[in-house]
Amino acid sequence: MDRDRLFLLLAIGLVGALSAFLLFSFLQYVLAAVLLAYVLKPLHRRLEPRVGARVAAAALIVVSTLAVLLPVVLVVQVVLGEARTVVTAVRELLSRSTAFEELVPANLSVEALFGSAQGSGSSLVDSVVDIFGGLSNAVIGLTVLLFLLYYLLTDGTALVTWIRRAVPLPTPIQDELHARIDRLMWAVLVGNVLVALVQGVLTGIGFAIVGFPSAVFWTVVTILLSLLPLIGASVVWFPASVYLALTGQYVSAVFLFVYGAVVVSLSDNYLRPVIGGREARLNPGLFVVGIFGGVAALGFMGIFFGPIILGVLKALVEVYVREYATPPAH
Repeated sequence: MDRDRLFLLLAIGLVGALSAFLLFSFLQYVLAAVLLAYVLKPLHRRLEPRVGARVAAAALIVVSTLAVLLPVVLVVQVVLGEARTVVTAVRELLSRSTAFEELVPANLSVEALFGSAQGSGSSLVDSVVDIFGGLSNAVIGLTVLLFLLYYLLTDGTALVTWIRRAVPLPTPIQDELHARIDRLMWAVLVGNVLVALVQGVLTGIGFAIVGFPSAVFWTVVTILLSLLPLIGASVVWFPASVYLALTGQYVSAVFLFVYGAVVVSLSDNYLRPVIGGREARLNPGLFVVGIFGGVAALGFMGIFFGPIILGVLKALVEVYVREYATPPAH
């Protein structure tokens, strides 16, 4: 019996490692599917008795895709238009400061130019190949995401039941861990997204007050950067205040700096620990470390799963210390 059990454990470990290796290339899409399934599952439970599990899953995927894509397309159109304005302004600024003749030596030979053009052409071809390779990987990844999301919605409850049956822990402990993980995931998801939206909107309001160009563009940039705590929004409003000062708009520069340091930064310092750390019962320091460590280890989705992993570890250790490490009282 012991040899059979050992063989099964070794086989599970080997096949599990191979499975992780297979999923590693599309880990971002797998994690995104898990996160989306968690968000959409309550709606799926309500629709399932009326239209069935599969129809409800397909309808939720279509509706949520349209609900995300349509606003994103509209925002992207505005952002791209304002991004062109930003690029044009940067080019004009550089053209004023550095003449073209200073960049090109007078004794530059035709052979050198030809060789440079050849190098640029090969680099361009390599870039095009990389772009098409990235697009193909993205299409495959999105396909994996959609299929996995569909089956997580339709069979997710059965999967959770199977995991609970396979885990050798008493039912009360499993219930406690399930509740804590559920609360942790919700707090991390809502905390990160809500704080990023609040900081982006506040930064956009500040830019609009001082008349800074391309406010919508910088609002979207701030929302994306604000997913990273402490430094996200400041990367946008601090250089903008410096730019206003350099262009002689001292009152606007001072206002934007104070507004960013007080209003925008304080919203991050207050909302993130309250929504993320306190609701998740996770120390704000661990919450921040989880975000940056998650980004370093898992990429973009690590913003959400980094704190979740640390929170699950904390919950497991607490349960172990309480149930198994503490000697029984006599």
